[in-house]
Amino acid sequence: MKNIFLIVGPLLLLSTGADARVRQDEDAAAIDAFIARQARRERGQEYRNARKVVVGDLTRDSAAETVVLYTIEGQLGSNNYAQYLTVLAREGGRLSPVATAEVGGKSARSVDLRSIEASAIDLDTLSYGPKDAMCCPSVKGTTRYVLVGRRLREQKGGATKGPHN
Repeated sequence: MKNIFLIVGPLLLLSTGADARVRQDEDAAAIDAFIARQARRERGQEYRNARKVVVGDLTRDSAAETVVLYTIEGQLGSNNYAQYLTVLAREGGRLSPVATAEVGGKSARSVDLRSIEASAIDLDTLSYGPKDAMCCPSVKGTTRYVLVGRRLREQKGGATKGPHN
């Protein structure tokens, strides 16, 4: 019996590793497709290097949600950009979008996804000071978003004052 276990055990580990890679690839493809659809609707394109992804439990149901911060730029040939936060949850084994919110952008504020803590999404922010150029917000702050049903809501406490607060 030990010989069978030694042979089967590693095969199960290899299978589990392969399954995890397949799931990661499927998740990445689902995220790519979701963002590409939004970029087409806005007639812009994603600035792929700015995308950030974190995974954590937002709903306290012991199942992890995937949170993506991404930027769509060049809408209708402009030099505008908008930053979005999207929560995706696993439904039927696949990631499906639950909620999306515009959280930053040109002339609003810049945000950076930090983590999921205590069922909330933590972001660092840069808002515009009175002498800041449109390229360069400089006032540091933080904010948090929580998932309420199928909506993302910003928690006001601790956030930098700005157009999205």
